Amino acid sequence: MNASEPKYEFRGINHLALVCSDMKRTIDFYSGVLGMPLIKTLDLPGDLGQHFFFDCGGGNSIAFFWLSDSPDAAPGVAAPKGLPDEGELASAIGSMNHVAFQVPLEKFDEYYERMKAEGIKVSRILNHDDSPSGVSRNIHPGTFVRSFYFMDPDGVLLEFASWTREFTEADVSHEPKTAADRKVRSEL
Repeated sequence: MNASEPKYEFRGINHLALVCSDMKRTIDFYSGVLGMPLIKTLDLPGDLGQHFFFDCGGGNSIAFFWLSDSPDAAPGVAAPKGLPDEGELASAIGSMNHVAFQVPLEKFDEYYERMKAEGIKVSRILNHDDSPSGVSRNIHPGTFVRSFYFMDPDGVLLEFASWTREFTEADVSHEPKTAADRKVRSEL
């Protein structure tokens, strides 16, 4: 392998596999509300469950397991309890915090209004930047992504996001934190 060759040739995400409690309701939301085509369905061997795939664009998929013996959801542990603009961002180490779908910047505001019209509870629009708060009310040259959040019927935190500019070397400027930097939450 020479220096100009990447170690592995990645072509995006094949699929992200989540777990749902009701596959019919999941299809209604992802295909009905979000408009993602259902592209593959599988019944798992025995009575284990099902595995269904939705096309989320760009050759990427989001998939769901319905498993007959899945434990109940654990908001605040396996996923955030609510929307980030309500102060709910934490989830446990090893959990999936949220899925961000890339949407066209020129349609971002239209999609926000469309989701509200569908009756989906959405966060406020967040214009992410490098300010101390990490967001601004208005778009400015330092804004790098616009987004808003919402949840699927099982409480999976989802995001519609639109990049607003190209990244440069200056965008990689923070020292990474370690396990020693964590604030351990006390158990009550």
